[in-house]
Amino acid sequence: MTVRVRFAPSPTGPLHIGGARTVLFNWLFARRQGGKMLLRSEDTDLERSDVKWEQAIAENLRWLGLEWDEGLEVGGANGPYRQTERLEIYKEYLGRLWLGGHVYYCFCTAEELAAQRQQGEGSFGYSGRCRHLAPQEVEQKLAEGLKPTIRFKVPKEKTVVFQDLIRGEVSVDTSDISDFVIIKSDGIPTYNFAVVVDDLTMGITHVIRANEHLTNTPNQILIYDALGEDTPEFAHVSLILDETGRKMSKRMGDMSVEAYARRGYLPEAIVNFLALLGWSPDEEKEIMPLEEIVSRFDLERVSKSPAVFDFKKLDWLNNQYLQHADLDYLVSLSHPHLEAAGIDAKLSDEWLAYVLGVVRDELNNLSEFPEHVKEYLSDTVIVSPEAKEHLLLESTPLVLDALTERLKDMEKLEQDACQQMLKQLNKDLKKSAGVSGKAVFMPIRVALSGATSGQELYYLLPILGRERALRRIESAQAQAGI
Repeated sequence: MTVRVRFAPSPTGPLHIGGARTVLFNWLFARRQGGKMLLRSEDTDLERSDVKWEQAIAENLRWLGLEWDEGLEVGGANGPYRQTERLEIYKEYLGRLWLGGHVYYCFCTAEELAAQRQQGEGSFGYSGRCRHLAPQEVEQKLAEGLKPTIRFKVPKEKTVVFQDLIRGEVSVDTSDISDFVIIKSDGIPTYNFAVVVDDLTMGITHVIRANEHLTNTPNQILIYDALGEDTPEFAHVSLILDETGRKMSKRMGDMSVEAYARRGYLPEAIVNFLALLGWSPDEEKEIMPLEEIVSRFDLERVSKSPAVFDFKKLDWLNNQYLQHADLDYLVSLSHPHLEAAGIDAKLSDEWLAYVLGVVRDELNNLSEFPEHVKEYLSDTVIVSPEAKEHLLLESTPLVLDALTERLKDMEKLEQDACQQMLKQLNKDLKKSAGVSGKAVFMPIRVALSGATSGQELYYLLPILGRERALRRIESAQAQAGI
């Protein structure tokens, strides 16, 4: 049997981080089992669904590196892949339910349903009032032009039992399930009916989805049984909580995948982080490329307990990926952030790559990179009060004059050459004036950066270049009055 899983979002908004975790688990399971993942659109919410969200979700999945094998934009033998394009298929399966006596028309209005609940009828759901309408009553109501819903007849005194691949055995008595609507009055199928038909016709073998769908599963199994079809295997993944223990929701700030991309997180880091939200490998390890995660992934190691979204851990993980990523790749990803910060697009990629190589250890994400670039593009420095004292040393004018002369003599400020120049400068000043160590390097650092700490000087000088370095020295000297 070829494993077939699916990701079936409603295109009513961007891909939320919880949805991304769900699709990742589906993708990992399919790849580990040598199977296929489908992408389809549950677009029966006619007021809120929009093809632009389908496109955005597809782009987000590609950004994460989670290509699907069949479905939207790819095709396959089981399409179409939008529910609104599958209405004739739903009618065919509805016919099978009619023939089996598993459904009936319900003419209760929303107001009548509310009144029934208020009067205590069907306090846990629908009372079943229309279930026993005589055929003549049904014909009369239809003739009057009433638009009914179609409800599924839930069999009484039955227990629905299934083995969840994550949660273990789940058992639900049908006395806790009221007759539920499968076709709305406008002819559009509800989720529980449409998803069964979709999964059945597309040959889905495993349904891996969020735990919030666990309560839908018994209803869907009843529909499979009524159709005389085998059910897929189910696996319900626990919630993602924030650090306060609340459920992460789409309304809690900007929690979309696109938002994390805009903030400069690497897709590899996001995937690695999401994989560890509820799943743990067979050995303690946190940084894993996607190929390794695939080789280790097993639903048996997915926790029943909710996962906690740790923002600090995400920053740490992203920093680890930034430290080891190809610099040209990082430069390509940094351009939108530089443009958003209003930084001149004429900066060379070679220079940007060098700066990234120097500062990336300090970055949580690439949206922080423009601030470093801005700092290095300034021709002047602002000397902090605590740093100024190093410019007021008696030996500082001698040190800065010597540095200025050597910078003017250098053809190009390259890292190795700058390192050698600074070493030689220190040695020469010690020999000629008895000045060395901190009395040499601290005034130089303050003159070039305005601060007493920062990057190694032999990193800083190639970033600044000779002319900017000289202008900064003049700026610092002016502030110190030397």
